[in-house]
Amino acid sequence: MKINQNNSGLAAEKLAATFLMSHGLKLVKQNYHCRFGEIDLIMMEAKTLVFVEVRLRSNSLFGSAATSITRQKQQKLILTAQHYLQAHGECLCRFDAILMNKAELQHIEWVRNAFDA
Repeated sequence: MKINQNNSGLAAEKLAATFLMSHGLKLVKQNYHCRFGEIDLIMMEAKTLVFVEVRLRSNSLFGSAATSITRQKQQKLILTAQHYLQAHGECLCRFDAILMNKAELQHIEWVRNAFDA
């Protein structure tokens, strides 16, 4: 199979899910889609629903993984999360980010409460 950006993105999401589960979170949904956008991972930590954006940037020429989560991207994630909550019930929630410059465990940076709704 040819490795391309989609494959590396999916590999990064699987690695992020494994990493978060090793830290006690439970996977609720991967790649939740609606008309507003997509949320990479939806996890549960205790009684808090965690919406996770996974960013892999192997080349910082166009900015870091963190800077790629622009205000516009945040708004799409917020709308998508609101859509999910309307369908599945309101609860405590937060937005986290998993940032990587390589799809390897030692290159994961977990940013809790990466932004607010």
